[in-house]
Amino acid sequence: MSQGIIRIVLTSPVGEQNVQRIKAVSERIHVDQVSPLIVAEKKGNFVNKEKLTLLLQEAEVIYGWIHQFPKDLPERTSRLKWIQAMSAGVDGLPKEILKGHIRIATASGLHGTPMGEVVLEMMLMFAKDAPSCLLMKQAKEWRRYKPKLLRGQTVGILGLGVIGKEIARLCKAFDMKVIGVRRSDGPEHAFPDMDLVYPRERLPELLAESDFVVLALPLTKETKGLIGEKELRGMKSSAYLINVARGAIVDEGALLRALEEKWIAGAGLDVFIKEPLPPESKFYELPNVIFSPHISGDMPDYEWRATDVFCENLRRYLAGEPFQHEVDKEKGY
Repeated sequence: MSQGIIRIVLTSPVGEQNVQRIKAVSERIHVDQVSPLIVAEKKGNFVNKEKLTLLLQEAEVIYGWIHQFPKDLPERTSRLKWIQAMSAGVDGLPKEILKGHIRIATASGLHGTPMGEVVLEMMLMFAKDAPSCLLMKQAKEWRRYKPKLLRGQTVGILGLGVIGKEIARLCKAFDMKVIGVRRSDGPEHAFPDMDLVYPRERLPELLAESDFVVLALPLTKETKGLIGEKELRGMKSSAYLINVARGAIVDEGALLRALEEKWIAGAGLDVFIKEPLPPESKFYELPNVIFSPHISGDMPDYEWRATDVFCENLRRYLAGEPFQHEVDKEKGY
């Protein structure tokens, strides 16, 4: 790394306070905010295309939301050494970047609390049949019913990173049995809130045993389409699938059939293959679906917390130290 100016391009709005925090890391840092130029291009306004291209070509570091990067980013960057994503996942990056020499780091670690809460929200809504209460209120009806308990039920968690571990902790607080699947070997004491951890090849056992199956793993070539017809038919007819990971981990056609034909009791979905979810999607119509618009990882001070991670990695970059949350390109996360 050179000892000269470090040119950083911000592709997403982060607020002036965060810009000043980034600049305060070192006198060598120069920051360019290009999000208005990117937004204009996406709307078909290319008046400032040359200006944006020049700023991107000069950038050594890019910081922002991956979905807000220009689609032709690889062709417009020549000095880029590091991308700091504001998200936890990097599946939206161009393949050229994922396979190339550019280092990639994420904001992984921020999402455990908000995503864990959304998972518990969906589980409680199903257990207490909250959708029926909302419909009764709208119809001005009063129909008593017997709600279920989470206590004593089994939750199976796929993905035991920061998010999966927080979901496990919350579920244990409800006295649930918590089981999970992990990709690689490791010490059992790394999962203090798990009753049982299966290797990947025993996924069918987890699916058959679970009352709730929660997806909290990254989208990679190994996990794409992981939950298909075979897996859904392997679940209990009384079980629920909850996905706060990525839509493409699930075969949506098979899931729709599973929900319509009652292979499973329902699904709580924060993510879909196509987003925004099109108005014609059947997911809107199914009474056994609870959904949120890909907001499970968000929170009021997200940009501030993500910039904390970026500033720490920026200090490490200048010092030649390892990044926090650097992506292993072989694994894809």
